[in-house]
Formats: sequence, structure tokens, C-alpha cells
Amino acid sequence: MTDRALFVVRAGALTTVQDMGRPGYAHLGVPRSGALDAPTAALVNRLVGNPAKAAVLETTLNGCTLRPRCAVTVAVGGAPCPVTVDGRPAPWGAAVRVPAGALLDIGTALSGVRGYVAVSGGLAVEPVLGSRSTDLLSGLGPPPLTDGTVLPLGHVIGGHARVDVVPQPAPPAELVLRVTMGPRDGWFTDAALRVFTTSTYRVSSASNRIGLRTEGSSLERAVSGELPSEGMVLGAVQVPPDGRPVVFLADHPTTGGYPVIAVVRTPDLRAAAQATPGTPVRFVPVRRH
Repeated sequence: MTDRALFVVRAGALTTVQDMGRPGYAHLGVPRSGALDAPTAALVNRLVGNPAKAAVLETTLNGCTLRPRCAVTVAVGGAPCPVTVDGRPAPWGAAVRVPAGALLDIGTALSGVRGYVAVSGGLAVEPVLGSRSTDLLSGLGPPPLTDGTVLPLGHVIGGHARVDVVPQPAPPAELVLRVTMGPRDGWFTDAALRVFTTSTYRVSSASNRIGLRTEGSSLERAVSGELPSEGMVLGAVQVPPDGRPVVFLADHPTTGGYPVIAVVRTPDLRAAAQATPGTPVRFVPVRRH
């Protein structure tokens, strides 16, 4: 049994292994997956001396508790939360040395939704199609963590960052999503298009890694027929029969049969990963490049 491993004492509400995902397999029906807040995952990796693409833990709301079998350097970022090592406060957003056998607790988010935990050496679970990411839709990659899970660690290749703390964007008080209209905006009435681009929606508690669901005004269809299934992309804003927009995130399906009214610009999806239920959402149309 290797001593380069993490023992999961408390898995939390939903903690998964994530890296930069497995792009390029949509033609096989495989979503991209990967960290919802990819810039933060890359940042915490840099803090502990890992490559930006190394696998990390993505926590949801109430964190997790870990016990390393060897001394490691960790960094926690994303949703701000308390961090302790054997009950003593440790910094969030900075590299922290955790002795072998010590109890590392990542607490409940003070704001935002998803935290990211990088460990020196990275998480060395078996890759699938070139990625170690958990995909909740297809079931590829390691399953979500449960209490008692043991995660192997890779070998350390670099020293950790020599900084006290790094700035990170705060979770959004209002989620402003820039969208390129189409390809199926013609399936909606002019009134619906005005509602979509001028109304304020709110993040639904039914949101997950597959999609950010919204609550608010229903969008009226101008075309009542069925749309044949077509390819879906990251950030696609699909409108299901209830008329309320759904923004597709990392674990989205690769095809879908409901019309896509617009597509969110990729840089704006980082904030969507941290938007708590009830957060106001506005869709702002921008010109195609």
C-alpha cells in the first residue's frame, strides 16, 4: 500500500476529481467535463507546484475532510471557506503544509458554491480518455467521493509558490452572462427575445454540473414543432418545454432536442460555477466576433 495517498474522512455533499476535462470526444457522445471553475483549479495547482492541468478535488457547498498518508502541500480556492489542520486555522488561497496523518478540514462555503483543493503531486487516479475528471452524466472517470475513499497521489515535481495569499474573484452577487444569439433564436417570438435579453432570472436550486437552471419568465415559442436532436456546446442556453433557460455546463449532453436560443461566452462560465441559488441572472447579447 503506497503512502502517497489521501484518505477521505468526510466526502461532503458532492466532491469529485476534476482536471481540464476530455475535449474532442463529442462525436462519441462524451462530454468535455472538467472543473467548472477551470481558472481556479489551475491557480490552486500553481500554488502547490503542480502543472495547471493536474487533477484536483472540486467540492460543493460543505467541503470535505481529508487525511494524507504522507506530508503534502495543499491549497484551497474557489468558494471562500474556513480551512483547518488538526483543528488549527490555516489560510485559504495559499499553500499550506499538512503533515502525514494530520486532519485537513475544508469547511462550508461562506459564499459561492464550489471549492478546489490541490495537493502536491496531483491526484493520480486512473485516467479515462486522457482525463481524470468525474463526469456525472456519462459516468466516466472516478465516482464521486464517499467516506473512506483512498486517492493515490502523483510525484511532486516542483516547489510550491512563495506567496502569502493570492487574489481570487468573489462569487457573483449578480450573474451577468454575455451571450451570442442563436442558432435557434428564430424559434421564439419577438416578445420572448425581449424578455430573454431584458429580464432578470434567478439561479434555481435544481442547478448542477450539467446545467445552471433558472427561475423566471417563460419564453414563448414561435415554432411549435419538434426539433431534431443536434450537437450541444459548452455554454449553450437551451430552452426546455417550461420555457425557462438552462445554461449547459461542463457535464452537459453532447446532443439535445430543445432549441438553443443563445450561447454564453466561455469566460463568463467561471462565475456561473459559483452562483448560489437565488442569485440574479441577466443575459446580455453581444455581437459575434
